[in-house]
Amino acid sequence: MSRYTGPRLRVMRSLGVALPGLSSKMPERRPYPPGQHGPGRPKKPSDYRRQLQEKQKLRYNYGVGEKQFRRYMAKAKASKMAAGQKLLELLERRLDNVVFRAGWAATIPAARQMVNHGHIHVNGHRVDIPSYSVKPGDAIEIREKSRKLKMVEEALVDGNNAARVPGWLTVSGPNATVDSLPDRESVMVEIDVQLVVEYYAKRM
Repeated sequence: MSRYTGPRLRVMRSLGVALPGLSSKMPERRPYPPGQHGPGRPKKPSDYRRQLQEKQKLRYNYGVGEKQFRRYMAKAKASKMAAGQKLLELLERRLDNVVFRAGWAATIPAARQMVNHGHIHVNGHRVDIPSYSVKPGDAIEIREKSRKLKMVEEALVDGNNAARVPGWLTVSGPNATVDSLPDRESVMVEIDVQLVVEYYAKRM
């Protein structure tokens, strides 16, 4: 399955949760699934549906395709950590997510575009791969010339963006430092990651 490029609020209404990485908008005005049967009485979801929904929350929030998500899951299961915790850590360490969490872009798709266009440097070198995995001690910055872009200037003066900076990341204007590995508590998405692990237990 390729990366989703359709209506973002529709996805959040379908999953019944806000996905800050996917969209800065909230689905509160119509807090029910899309479609003609959306406002009706909700049915009790099956175990499979609950597992699928939790998996889709992560996929859509971080903008990861199914094949790549499976690779993250395989890597998480092969680690010595709990698979769910490791999965969240791997997703949080993506460079496009770091740019978003630093407050330099309104959404992860916008952050991915910044990375793709070469606006981000890691340890003094340009990195244009959104899936690049940062590690403790990495210094991330917006390229000097890119700081004059209108969307970057707006992001740097928007005090509201500071609320999404996690404890494992130190941000000072156009510069950021990865202080430690992400933990479960720093994830912005409301998620039951154990259901994601259970979803793939029978499929990998």
